[in-house]
Amino acid sequence: MPDSTLSTALNPPRVHGGPLCRGILRAEPEDFVVEEDLGFSASGSGQHVLLKVRKRDANTQWVARELARACGCRQNDVGYAGLKDRRAIAIQWFSVPKSAVTLDAWVNVAGEGFQVIEAHAHSRKLPRGALAGNRFCVRIRGMEAGEDSLTARVNSIARRGIPNYFGPQRFGRGGANLARIPDDPRSLRPSERGFVLSAARSVVFNAVAAERVLDGTWETLEAGDIANLDGRGSVFPVEAAVAADAGATHAHADLTARCARLDVHPTGPLWGRGAPASGGRINALERDVAARFPRECSLVERAGMDQERRALRLAVRDLEWSRDGDVVSISFRLGRGSFATTVLREIVDSDAGID
Repeated sequence: MPDSTLSTALNPPRVHGGPLCRGILRAEPEDFVVEEDLGFSASGSGQHVLLKVRKRDANTQWVARELARACGCRQNDVGYAGLKDRRAIAIQWFSVPKSAVTLDAWVNVAGEGFQVIEAHAHSRKLPRGALAGNRFCVRIRGMEAGEDSLTARVNSIARRGIPNYFGPQRFGRGGANLARIPDDPRSLRPSERGFVLSAARSVVFNAVAAERVLDGTWETLEAGDIANLDGRGSVFPVEAAVAADAGATHAHADLTARCARLDVHPTGPLWGRGAPASGGRINALERDVAARFPRECSLVERAGMDQERRALRLAVRDLEWSRDGDVVSISFRLGRGSFATTVLREIVDSDAGID
C-alpha cells in the first residue's frame, strides 16, 4: 500500500482543529483512571465468581494468570471483558470458576499491582466485550491552553462527537502488530493471532474513517450508508428508513435529526469475507480503500472473519473538565470498544506511551 495511506490510517485527521497545546499524559499511573461499566449486576448464584479488581501499572493478562493461580484453574477459565491499559489505574471485572476460595477470601487476594475489591457469585464466565462502556478520568500535565479555548474545544466534542478511530494501542508500539502480518494466518502463534488480526481489520477501518472525515461525511448519513444505533449493535441500511413512499420525507428528516443528536451514526467496515453491506458511493469508497490493504484484507478473510460494521462516530458522554494550575483533569464516558486516546488527541498533543 502507499506509505501515505498507512500513515493516514495510523495518524488520521482530526475534526475539531489542531491540538490546543502539548501536554504530558501518564506521568504516573494515577494520571489515567479507567473504570469498567458492565451494564449488569452479578446474578448472585452460580458456578462462577465475578471479581472487581483494582490494578495499577499491571497488564490485564498477567492479572488473569495470577487470579487463575489463586483459584487453581487454567488461565483460559478466567474471563474478562477486554484489555485495559497497563500504565493506568484500572477498575476491571474478571470472572473465575467457583472454587474452594470463598467470596470473603477473594476480597483478600492481592498481588503485585492488583487487588480484588469485590467478589460476587455469578452464573457464567465473563465473555469478551460484555460491558456497556468505560468511564475515564485523565490528568494532563503541563497544559498551557487558555480557559476559553479549552471550554470551546470540550463543548465542540460533546456536541458533535469524534471519529471513532482505533487508537495506537491496537497497532502496537511503532505499528508492531501490523509488521507481523503474514501471508497465511495459520503461521500466527496463538499468543499473537488476536492482536494481529485485530490490527489488520482496524487499519482498514481507520483508513475508511479518515476518507469520510476528509470528504466531510463522517457525521452525516446518505443513501448507501449502514446506520448504527448509538450504544447498541443494531445496524440498518439508510435506504430502508428513507424509502420512496409517502413517509419518505418525514422519515429522512427524523433520521437526520437523530443523527444530529448523536442517536444514530454512519458506520464503516470491519473487513472480512464477502462484500461490505453498504451501497452506492459509500460501498465504492470502502472497496477502494480496502484495495489499498491487500495483505490485511486477505489475512482476515483467510482467517474466516466475516464483514461487520463499526460506528464511524463516537459520542463522548458526561464530558467535564477542571483545572489546577497547569494540570487539567478531563472525565468522560465511552461506549465499549472505543479509545480514550481518540478523545484526547482532539485536545492535546502528547508523546504518551500506549502500553
